[in-house]
Amino acid sequence: MGLFDKIFGGGKKVSKETAQTRGEHMPDLQIPIDEKFTIYFKKNGGKFIYCEDFSEVLSALQSIISENNWQTKQFYTLDKRINERFATEKISFTDRRKDSDIFFTTCEHLVAHNGSILVCSHQIKEKKLNELPDNLIVFATTSQLVDSISEALKVIKKKYKKQIPDNITTLKHFEATPENKNDFLSYGSTSKNVYLLLLEDY
Repeated sequence: MGLFDKIFGGGKKVSKETAQTRGEHMPDLQIPIDEKFTIYFKKNGGKFIYCEDFSEVLSALQSIISENNWQTKQFYTLDKRINERFATEKISFTDRRKDSDIFFTTCEHLVAHNGSILVCSHQIKEKKLNELPDNLIVFATTSQLVDSISEALKVIKKKYKKQIPDNITTLKHFEATPENKNDFLSYGSTSKNVYLLLLEDY
């Protein structure tokens, strides 16, 4: 599968019947969590790029940069892991919000049941979502997929036994779509242009 087959479409195929016949208020999908996440994430307006190895992550990142003419832009990040993992790329990082309109981060979990991205103070410090730039690139792995927010919180509690991180929140409803435009839960939130680079690590 070529890189551009994976951009915006997700690398793992979901049956046309599953994707199209499910009504808005039908019970939760009884399918694998990776497929479920893909369906809801795309309904939320996110752009999903599935990568089989890290070289594909780098290629996808360069495609995003080229597509948006971000070659001369600085990337705002509050997560040192991003700086370390992408240090070999020709990307200029900054930790000053005013210097960039692109936020590059990791996350804690990808939540399948609503297609959201769970982050905490390790990724966004004490920032509120509306304080982040409108353009977000999130780097995640398939092992970070969980079915629900409650499951994600249990994993976080186990992972950070000494000190549970602050500012745990979810990124959801990235842009207005027919499915979410009237969702009162997204009222007052800022729409984001979100790219997810999802690395297969199982």
